Amino acid sequence: MSFKKICKIPTKEEIFDLLPLDKTLKNIKKENDEQIKNILSSKSNKMLVIIGPCSADSEKSVCEYLDMLYKINEQVKEKLFIVPRIYTSKPRTTGDGYKGMIHQPNINNEPNMKDGIIAIRKLDIKIIKDYGFPIADEMLYTSTYPFIEDLLSYVAIGARSVENQHHRLIASGIECAVGMKNPMSGDISVMLNAVNTAQKSHNFIYDGYQVDTTGNPFAHSILRGGIDLCGNNFSNYNYENLLNIENLYSNLD
Repeated sequence: MSFKKICKIPTKEEIFDLLPLDKTLKNIKKENDEQIKNILSSKSNKMLVIIGPCSADSEKSVCEYLDMLYKINEQVKEKLFIVPRIYTSKPRTTGDGYKGMIHQPNINNEPNMKDGIIAIRKLDIKIIKDYGFPIADEMLYTSTYPFIEDLLSYVAIGARSVENQHHRLIASGIECAVGMKNPMSGDISVMLNAVNTAQKSHNFIYDGYQVDTTGNPFAHSILRGGIDLCGNNFSNYNYENLLNIENLYSNLD
């Protein structure tokens, strides 16, 4: 067993210097964050719509999709607030297969995570600049999240990560909304424990520092169905499920 070092990953500061987010784009991103928070706190009557493919594999395909989504958004923006999913890390249950743009910015080449980080940041900045859209991405790797933490308006914690302590703690310090999925088993208590953890303050190591967080009041649940003991898929977001979740959520300490 061993680790073979391939290349050194730049620091967050080096990446930010290479691809900075200018003041105008920071303001667009901040406004998008606030709109999402207003919807989640019922200060806005708009419906939050987080939509898009499960994996963003290239800038070209993402922009082709956003060109179409932008036209639709112009027709519905008075009632809906659309947040495209730009999911650049692809979780794999067995570890096999394509793992996202973070690994392979060019799907035909060998993995190169340094180039992947640069490609993702470049893409996210382009989306904010050209479309004005807020960006949703999944925090699959806690080590690479800092490279795009200033660009995302919505962060998802996936079914395979929601039980991880570090994901939960980092979610408590994220400034934008965070959605915590139920695990693949469908266990609701795991998801609610994750939400409860993320809403509280914590002290831990993040991005090379010991940090304190204040807790994230916009951490919430994502019901994504599950798989039972026999391998059958089931949904968990019908009306009765929602009533049950509301009751359980209201009793969180």
